[in-house]
Amino acid sequence: MNNQLRGYATVDQRITINYQNSSIVLSVITPEIIRVFQDHGEKGASYAIEGNKTIKTNFTVLDHGDHLELTTAALIVKIYDDEKIDVYDKDGHPLIIDYQGKRTPIDRGLDEAHAKLVAAEGHDIAGGSDQDKTYFEVIKSLATDEQIYGLGDKTGYLNKRGYEYDNWNTDNPAPQVESFTRLYKSIPFMLGLKNGHPYGLFFDNPYRSHLDLGKENVNYYFYSAVAGNLDYYIIGGPHLRDIVTNYTYLTGRVPLPQKWVLGYQQSRWGYSVSPEKVQEIATKLRENDLPCDVIHFDIDYMDGYRVFTWNKEKFTDPQAFVSKLRDQGFRVMPIIDPGVKQDKKYKIYKEGIKKGYFVKNPDGTVYVNKVWPGDAVFPDFGREEVQQWWADNCKYLVDTGTAGIWDDMNEPASFEGEIPDNIVFSDGKYLSTHKKLHNVYGHNMAKATYNGLKKYSHKRPYVITRAAYAGTQKYSTVWTGDNQSLWPHLQMMIPQLCNLGMSGFTFAGTDIGGFGADATAEMLTRWIEAALFSPLYRNHASMGTRAQEPWVFGEPTLSIYRKYLKLRYRFIPFLYDLCYKETKNGLGIMRPLVLNYDQDPAVRTMNDEYMVGDELLVAPVVQEGQNTRAVYLPAGEWIDFWNGVEYAGKRSILVETPIDKLPLFVKKNTIIPWGPEVSHISDEPNETMTFRLYGQHASYIHYQDNGLDFAYQGGEYNLYQIKASQNGATIDMLHNGYDKNYRKIFVELNDQKLTFEFDPQTQTYVQQ
Repeated sequence: MNNQLRGYATVDQRITINYQNSSIVLSVITPEIIRVFQDHGEKGASYAIEGNKTIKTNFTVLDHGDHLELTTAALIVKIYDDEKIDVYDKDGHPLIIDYQGKRTPIDRGLDEAHAKLVAAEGHDIAGGSDQDKTYFEVIKSLATDEQIYGLGDKTGYLNKRGYEYDNWNTDNPAPQVESFTRLYKSIPFMLGLKNGHPYGLFFDNPYRSHLDLGKENVNYYFYSAVAGNLDYYIIGGPHLRDIVTNYTYLTGRVPLPQKWVLGYQQSRWGYSVSPEKVQEIATKLRENDLPCDVIHFDIDYMDGYRVFTWNKEKFTDPQAFVSKLRDQGFRVMPIIDPGVKQDKKYKIYKEGIKKGYFVKNPDGTVYVNKVWPGDAVFPDFGREEVQQWWADNCKYLVDTGTAGIWDDMNEPASFEGEIPDNIVFSDGKYLSTHKKLHNVYGHNMAKATYNGLKKYSHKRPYVITRAAYAGTQKYSTVWTGDNQSLWPHLQMMIPQLCNLGMSGFTFAGTDIGGFGADATAEMLTRWIEAALFSPLYRNHASMGTRAQEPWVFGEPTLSIYRKYLKLRYRFIPFLYDLCYKETKNGLGIMRPLVLNYDQDPAVRTMNDEYMVGDELLVAPVVQEGQNTRAVYLPAGEWIDFWNGVEYAGKRSILVETPIDKLPLFVKKNTIIPWGPEVSHISDEPNETMTFRLYGQHASYIHYQDNGLDFAYQGGEYNLYQIKASQNGATIDMLHNGYDKNYRKIFVELNDQKLTFEFDPQTQTYVQQ
């Protein structure tokens, strides 16, 4: 033995494990969450976890001679010599077991000379030397029957086993394929199912890190980082969904959005070259009866790509123009980048220089790189005062009437090579480097933007960010970045959004139709169908690609596109209910089947279906030319949304899928709220609401508030309980705090429609 166990000491819920040559601290956060920490001298607080998450928890520590045993109501942790730690659930099923052997790196048949030659030619060597020269690593055993999920929106399939990934936020414009080890976000949280038993591991380290999930060797997975403390969280729970609930308790949940954010959003790099172009798009959306709530403004609206400016030559009165669009039912979502143009006459640059708000070279001079505006400098978002300054500058956009802010290029991206590791960034009150702050740069920018919008708009902030770290979901919606008009990218949308949802980022989307390359009519149609329930529902395309508005493709594309936009709006009350529930349990709108049915082996590697809450199953067509597809229905009974045919679950069925059909199934004995047909989401509350019963009987709780601000936090919301059977229905108010409750409620049974009116005297709903 190299490092023998020497005993332990307990203070409150911290257990210091003493070894011959080291020590490790285990902290009991909750019965289901245990932190493992070893101090390597790294200062600074967590960016993912805010506030004290520890709750009073009963636990025991017993000395069994050859090991210590820490037990809570949910977990058993066994601690051995050599800092080995094994984790079991309360019933003794192994979850996270330290690997006893040594790593066996893949033999790639490269000697040193050939490795240099390959690198000189411009090729990346998978699993290369960078990952092998790490500061520390954690190696865990892999069972034969073990699946791994999470890690945000990494490329590839739902089950991450057999792949390797880097956590280093990266803007790579090449078409993203499953061999990509890194994208725009670093979310080092993995969920596992070991022999059907769930667990979670969250490695809270912002430095560059690497996860090999059984690629190197089928017998183990490992995590390594180039610097920082050893700091990870063991997360337990009886089911996979409990792991998500516990993880989001730790890192935060997506706050309730404004209701209109669930509406359709139209975007293209190039719309904002002129107000005339924007108005043309707005007009065509309405002329073609295409519901839409938001038009996005990419970088062209700015004055020479200077953030917090408008091009006043083109947009002579931005406030009036934004107001005009608002009158047509459109909100404006402008983009901003972190790169501030180096221009001595530019207000933002002058302020930042005067106050010392930009990141610096080691010699104390301001660091300069190139982005869209040319030579640019970068705000030091790790400092609270810089975040506040950025937040205050958001007022300029709020005052023009914009509805939110879209943060882009915040990996941070730079055109003249990556920012060197030694560039000086701030880590709270400590000076640090780009090496540490890179992965949290987008997180801090999103937080600053969120706080600015909250302060000056007094509405629930709508922020979109491209780059993120674990916990960014508290401040921002995300999308998967610059995808392409490729069928594999349509296919990848489902596992990407599902894994993002399991990683805390429940409000997410892709660029519908693809950002780069040229979409076809069939691809665009299948994409708008497949993404029907993605929380962020945005069509976005790059300048220089084929126009991607549905009217460009003529019929039948236009009519099918309209059909699904209108269907999306019908489902918005249901989606808003799921947003409300997510604030309580961390479970998202769009889920992989395994999250709801983790004991069904058939769904553990399923990439082409997803669920919406517990109630809907969606099986999109993601293959070109496919007009039939197999649909797996999990346990229970299911009703075809389109024709009402019932099917028993735990089997596959063959479904006809003509170009206008999205296979969609409702779990039997479910109530779904059904919104009105509208062109956009109004600020005015609905006076009526309809609930549809699928099956013979069901109960459903529906949430209602003003959909805009924070009044609900003070109790200004309503909760309705609808109970229905084929014999009738009842409606009860479980909470009555919002005075704009529905005047009428309709309940649609299989063969009749019931009407209920609100009686202000009794504060109840009475059937008519």
